[in-house]
Amino acid sequence: MDSVEIFLAHTVRLEQEAARRFEQLAEAMLTSGNREAGQLFGRLATFSRMHLAEATARAGFRDLPELGPMEFEWPDIESPETAAIWAADPLIGREQALQVALDAESAGLAFYQDVLERTGDPEIRRFAREFVAEESQHVAELERWLALHRAGEPLPLDKPPAG
Repeated sequence: MDSVEIFLAHTVRLEQEAARRFEQLAEAMLTSGNREAGQLFGRLATFSRMHLAEATARAGFRDLPELGPMEFEWPDIESPETAAIWAADPLIGREQALQVALDAESAGLAFYQDVLERTGDPEIRRFAREFVAEESQHVAELERWLALHRAGEPLPLDKPPAG
């Protein structure tokens, strides 16, 4: 990637698609009666929307280009997080749902890590480094949730918000 605007356009698209796919998956899970996985994916969709707002804010004053589907430079046919999300079956359990989410976030992390390693542009490197740090936190959090689930402990999203 040779421009910050192109990089940020990819980032915005990645988060838009992740949020949309997590929402669709949540709806499919709830429709099929899988309330637990539906709630998990609904929460992840909310997180993706928050990440989208952050990415949009980082774009600031820049005019991001409107890229067509074939103009995106993804490692595969779709954005990294999107491809992993579609692996889910509407009847999966919580552990499998967490694994799908972890796979999606790991794919996003790999995308940003690849950009960081390959770009020569210092501003793209700065942004990519920030996104690598964020995605690393998401991956670590999902790994923690999986460990809690496997230990029979409640997940943070099971607990009512403090207040």
